[in-house]
Amino acid sequence: MARFELKLPKMGESVAEATITNWLKEVGDKIEADEAVLEIATDKVDSEVPSEVSGILVEQLFGKDDLVQVGQTIAIIETEGGEQVSIVKEAVAPEVIAELTKAVNPEVSVSQENDASLKDFSADYSESEKFLSPLVKNIAKEEGVSVAELASISGTGKEGRVTKNDILDYVKNRASQPVVAAPVAAVQKPVAAPVVQKAAPVSVSGGDEIIEMDRMRKLIAGYMVASVQTSAHVQSFIEVDVTNIVKWREKNKNTFEKREGEKLTYTPIFMEAVAKALKDYPGMNISVDGDYIIKKKNINLGMAASLPNGNLIVPVIKNADQLNLVGMAKAVNDLGGRAKAGKLKPDDTQGGTYTVTNVGTFGSVFGTPILNQPQVGILALGAIRKMPAVIETPEGDFIGIRQKMFLSHSYDHRVVDGALGGSFVKRVAEYLEAFDVNRDV
Repeated sequence: MARFELKLPKMGESVAEATITNWLKEVGDKIEADEAVLEIATDKVDSEVPSEVSGILVEQLFGKDDLVQVGQTIAIIETEGGEQVSIVKEAVAPEVIAELTKAVNPEVSVSQENDASLKDFSADYSESEKFLSPLVKNIAKEEGVSVAELASISGTGKEGRVTKNDILDYVKNRASQPVVAAPVAAVQKPVAAPVVQKAAPVSVSGGDEIIEMDRMRKLIAGYMVASVQTSAHVQSFIEVDVTNIVKWREKNKNTFEKREGEKLTYTPIFMEAVAKALKDYPGMNISVDGDYIIKKKNINLGMAASLPNGNLIVPVIKNADQLNLVGMAKAVNDLGGRAKAGKLKPDDTQGGTYTVTNVGTFGSVFGTPILNQPQVGILALGAIRKMPAVIETPEGDFIGIRQKMFLSHSYDHRVVDGALGGSFVKRVAEYLEAFDVNRDV
């Protein structure tokens, strides 16, 4: 019999870890190749981990809610034939002890302590000490949290693990707390500070239902608050006549569906116009990193989509400017369909450079969406409505019924001024109003 190590697969360029949310197979269960073994969650999307081989699950190396690094072995599957694969656990690196000792030495200055590098931390430097994920270490490094401070944080994760929320809460509250240097002996046995748990709200009348946010809603809430605190949001609105688009779609949607096997919605038409406008105004296709502006080479359009639980997610159409209308429609339908079915992969939500959200789906005329950091622009598509309008002709003006909608453009006023933000959304409107009603499908 052979023992196969099931590892957490790579899930995208910026995804380094995932949380186990559910084991679909228990020890002793038979597993077929490509069959899902467990469910995981990243900070963006939930996914399944399939087995690469057929066999029997003989060991689960992590439990539910445990944080696992990409490439780490998470389970052992026993297969027929071959050689046994052994698992080697990492030892404590000497550099870790040296770094910890230096960090808690009272003779080290505060500035040196805060600048101590976290890159030498081992993933698991002792069974009795805290596991520090790369995400936690990166946040600590960016916020100037020393190794000694990390050792003093009481984690809420399994076995006292410091989670992302723990380090963020610490950074938020430490400004009002005194910093006390820990003795050298604390390197071996750090004493955790008592955890003050926030009590759940209680209904006074007894008639209110109190429901805790699910994991995804907590993440969304955190992202939205952080975005508003980071960027100076400002909006521009423009009304667009999309009568030609409505007529063209009604004329061609059945033919398109029969030929391509895909529904033709308005979304790919709008996304095509946005991609063209981004090529005309590359200043909107950027991101901000501190005092630096990063000009993006590719145009990757995010599109807000609904999840089965009612939350929203933003899958990304990569290189959207290189797609024709058929390709755009297929990409929109594929990502939207997999989002509704809860089958998006982590990489599907990575790398976006600009986002579009369709608030008109819910009947809204326009909206003021919050930026998807670190992007600097997001466009909201309002509902298409029949409106009376002044129509100019060589014979004079007259009143007619036209199909109109509003485009709402939110942008980051730190780096995008009104001239650019307004010109961009105007260019999108121009592309939509100039749509060729005789265009081939």
